[in-house]
Amino acid sequence: MIVLGIETSCDETAAAVVNGEGRILSSCVLSQLKAHEVYGGVVPEIAAREHMTHLTPMIAQVMEEAGLSYSDLDGIAATCGPGLIGGVMIGMMAGKAIAAAHAKPFLAVNHLEGHALTPRLSEDIAFPYLLLLVSGGHSQLLAVEGVGSYKLLGTTIDDAAGECFDKSGKMMGLPFPGGPEIEKIAAECPDLQAARARFPLPRPLIAKGGTPENRCDFSFSGIKTAVRTHLENLPGASFNRADIADLAASLQATMAEVMANRCKNAFAKFKSLYPAAKPAFVVSGGVAANKTIRAALTDLATKEGFSFHAPPLNLCGDNAVMIAWAGVEKLRLGQSDPLNFKARPRWPLDPEPKARHSA
Repeated sequence: MIVLGIETSCDETAAAVVNGEGRILSSCVLSQLKAHEVYGGVVPEIAAREHMTHLTPMIAQVMEEAGLSYSDLDGIAATCGPGLIGGVMIGMMAGKAIAAAHAKPFLAVNHLEGHALTPRLSEDIAFPYLLLLVSGGHSQLLAVEGVGSYKLLGTTIDDAAGECFDKSGKMMGLPFPGGPEIEKIAAECPDLQAARARFPLPRPLIAKGGTPENRCDFSFSGIKTAVRTHLENLPGASFNRADIADLAASLQATMAEVMANRCKNAFAKFKSLYPAAKPAFVVSGGVAANKTIRAALTDLATKEGFSFHAPPLNLCGDNAVMIAWAGVEKLRLGQSDPLNFKARPRWPLDPEPKARHSA
């Protein structure tokens, strides 16, 4: 089984070819970072234009690198949401055109499901498993029961983790995107405890204990506001690299602590929902590449009796390998989608996101 994957949901144009054994036959990701960095964020119109310019030659490139013709494919998978609708439309229509022209099954992939299933590409992880999905504007804890079957246990009530990192980085004067830059400069902090004492940050939803309904929810807006306040209170409202290194280290450590607390609650919830399941914890999405957060969650999983799984660092961000693999998973179940499938700017994995599935 061989599937071509196409990803254009945000600011990476990507194509890949993956087989049913999880072997990546070819993969290419083109970052639009230079096109957006002057604006300090992703501009949808620019993103769509970049996808339009680069996607067709990129698909041709990965097919050539894989040594395949379209007749060798068993299916074409494309991200059909959620995301910036202009970009989603471009990738989706390219996938549909190839599928129609070569009479191949079309697989409409939820971008979030691509992240959710990626670890199964290289590891034998059985359903159900607990997932922390931290990608772009999403911070969610879900029980993954199978392909297309999810139960939402917790979500962000304001900003997502990635947004908090990126917006804080922008306020600190760091290059876009801020998340990876915060991790880099935080490594320059000589004394983490002193930095946290100098720049204390709130831990939303932890101190007050929360309610049974929100014990697995996230809140990061207050942390971002506190970062801005610390910056404004620096002498003369100016800051040097040492200041930023300390503040970035405090931010990163606080984010890791908050996420670990929420995940610990989710571990208990997962065990109550699936007492017979082999406890497995998957972390996926761009923020999963942060080594400090990954280490904190790995330690927590070990203490709580869960095996820890995460994609390789190069597959944490947006890529087409995960889209092709989600296509493989769907195709194995005999699933495909009609060519009139509509793009979805919003596409929750759990169709009832407000329900905090009780035990």
